[in-house]
Amino acid sequence: MKAYQQMTKEELCTLKEELEKSYQAEKEKGLKLDMSRGKPETAQLDIGMELLDVVNSESDMKAEGGADCRNYGVLDGIPEAKKLMADMMGTTPEHVIVYGNGSLFIMYDSISRSYTHGVLGSTPWYKLDKVKFLCPVPGYDRHFAITERFGIEMITVPMREDGPDMDIVEKLVKEDDSIKGIWCVPLYSNPQGICYSDETVKRFAALKPAAKDFRIYWDNAYVIHHLYEDDQPVLLDIISECEKAGNPDLVYEFASTSKISFAGAGISALASSKANLEDVKKQLTIQTIGFDKLNQLRHVRYYKNLDGMKAHMKKHANIMRPKFEAVLEVLEKELGGLGIANWIKPKGGYFISFDAMEGCAKEIVKKCKEAGVILTNAGATFPYGKDPKDSNIRIAPSFPTAEEMAQAANLFVLCVKLVSVEKLLEAK
Repeated sequence: MKAYQQMTKEELCTLKEELEKSYQAEKEKGLKLDMSRGKPETAQLDIGMELLDVVNSESDMKAEGGADCRNYGVLDGIPEAKKLMADMMGTTPEHVIVYGNGSLFIMYDSISRSYTHGVLGSTPWYKLDKVKFLCPVPGYDRHFAITERFGIEMITVPMREDGPDMDIVEKLVKEDDSIKGIWCVPLYSNPQGICYSDETVKRFAALKPAAKDFRIYWDNAYVIHHLYEDDQPVLLDIISECEKAGNPDLVYEFASTSKISFAGAGISALASSKANLEDVKKQLTIQTIGFDKLNQLRHVRYYKNLDGMKAHMKKHANIMRPKFEAVLEVLEKELGGLGIANWIKPKGGYFISFDAMEGCAKEIVKKCKEAGVILTNAGATFPYGKDPKDSNIRIAPSFPTAEEMAQAANLFVLCVKLVSVEKLLEAK
């Protein structure tokens, strides 16, 4: 079939009638599928059930160094958990604090602490006239929700195939001391699945921000979430690159096992400089008596080391890969060459980023919902939920089964075609 833009009005009208009939038939199937968030499916949760058995009433509850994991103390995490998370993140244990069940908490807490008490002695943000954050787009809606919650002005930065446009980032942070941070998902970015290049990481590490309390919020959420064993991009360690560049305090790095062990019952970590961690611990000492050391112990004894985690992630990949490939196969087969959409084939992570024709995303999501498939809201990948082109849609293939995913993908491309035809007819 030729590209839709090359069709005559009569051809488009005929096609529209055919697509509307197919759409009505799909609606009558009564699908009920949720692709709105990157949730693991039940089969993924099942592969880690033995984690619950490694610590029981008969277990030795002592951590390395002798701390009793049932008691108070060890604010920054038991030594073996710090090493496990450091190895996963590509850094060393002295750079790490192990937290509770998820990294979103750490990110929110980091913004909140900066807002109320400042960063390493800098003026608390609440006392400033204006606080701004850079937001690579399309990006992660929960990041944007945090900064919006604190009334922080968000400035969009376009994503390129090697990461954020660093020319823009460098210029903005150098010129404006009200810019206090930037959100980053450096490996398998949410939603595009992009890996930041070595050059991009080094340029981040060498930034010269006007604000001494500027920090890179490096959300390394998918650090070992590869889909293919023989095709895995390698991300430079931002912690060591910042040290080499003479900017050791420039970054907060976040990670967790939320999509490795159990979503909502994993362990998380913050990696940063000694000075930053000491600053954080001043708050933690007042905020908590410590995080769940029994869960930390459980994770270490189950995975043992980074190799154990990687072996476990291969099982996840075997479940996830067919779903991604099912979606991508349908997109290519049904939309390839039509000139109405673009998408990125990720090598890992949890999402597929899809760009429809300008002005079509909201209507596509709406039609999918009416036919029983719930997608992430159009615009969610931009600050304030406003995609200026109304084009980007985040597809989350993880939660439905592979069979359900194929059904959902077929409905999705049908909606894309129908909405695209309607848009083109408006211009005729």
